[in-house]
Amino acid sequence: MISQADRAKHEALWGMFVADAIAMPVHWFYNPYDIKRSYGQWLSGYVAPTESHPSSILNLSSIGGSGRSGSRRASKPVVGNVILHDKAKYWTSGKKVHYHRGMSAGDSTLNALTALETIKVMNLEDAHCSLDLETLQAKVMENYVDFMTKPGTHNDTYAESFHRLFFKEWSEMESPPRKGEDIVHMAKQRFRSVTAHSEDHQIAVIGALVVAIPWVLHYSHKSADECANAVVSSLQLTHPAPSLMPYVEMYSRLLHSVINGAQLKDQVIKFISSGVLGRTKKSKIIQNFVDEARQYSDTESRLMVYQEGTSTLGSACYIDGAVSSMLMLALGFHDDFSGGVLTNANCGGENAHRGAALGALLGANAAINGKEIASKWKEGLMFARKQLNQATQKI
Repeated sequence: MISQADRAKHEALWGMFVADAIAMPVHWFYNPYDIKRSYGQWLSGYVAPTESHPSSILNLSSIGGSGRSGSRRASKPVVGNVILHDKAKYWTSGKKVHYHRGMSAGDSTLNALTALETIKVMNLEDAHCSLDLETLQAKVMENYVDFMTKPGTHNDTYAESFHRLFFKEWSEMESPPRKGEDIVHMAKQRFRSVTAHSEDHQIAVIGALVVAIPWVLHYSHKSADECANAVVSSLQLTHPAPSLMPYVEMYSRLLHSVINGAQLKDQVIKFISSGVLGRTKKSKIIQNFVDEARQYSDTESRLMVYQEGTSTLGSACYIDGAVSSMLMLALGFHDDFSGGVLTNANCGGENAHRGAALGALLGANAAINGKEIASKWKEGLMFARKQLNQATQKI
């Protein structure tokens, strides 16, 4: 018989993918009303993205590294040559191309698929959690390089800055490493070379939590300290941003606690008062928005409150604001998975990766309370559904 903790891990994984795929077509719609203008209504399920995007800056994003393009292009751009092999034309078109153009309703973004690759490696190489951490990290990183540099492994058009920066630096090495141990060595040296003052600020973003989730699930049977330390160590390999790590640790502890039976509502209240988010002031802002939303009986009025809350706390990718908005939604929808992931999508902004982090929490909380994510959400996933079914059978 499957344990409650294992059910929570399964639903956390499904929740992550469901929330990501629901938000995908309106990812980075910074004006929420553009959602209605583009799709005719607020999202209520999976839809395919439009060809164009009202606030796209894909054509301003650097194809040679992180962030936006500078005055000089890299002699060998990462996008089109090292990763995203057939996608460079969409980055350089000069048009407002959708970040996920060409994807289907229910498809998953690249960060979610990267996380799925990590899960697959863990299931194959360390099903019983017997490997030491560095050995497992080497296997995961070797697969990451192979997955990202091999054409045709995924169908996304966009790769966020941490991918582009990693492969810029990797490809510029005299002999880019492909063995896991060598990749880990490179990544550790890279992290040691930066400080919170010198780091690339495009790396300290909520997309990091998406690729952190597999590590939390894998080590959720260990103590909270052991789990959080393993997750932080693993994220340092892809995210050379010291300022990010307190948020990675906080999220790891939060998801770990829910998987192991703690109620999400209680844990969110605890964590929003933590020093990472600024203690009392941030806690009061979050609680006030949740309390205001509860005063309304109609869905649209509640949505407008959460849209305002997301705008106030942070709708962009940067980690402090994005995590604050995510925790507001987790508190408001701790017992309502569908309501939470749909509201997240319809709040716009960095809703795909914020949604993945939220969906994992809501899914785990549903499981520990004897519920599961509705089958329509699982069955509606496209690109990742078969692999997710296989993955959850082995976790």
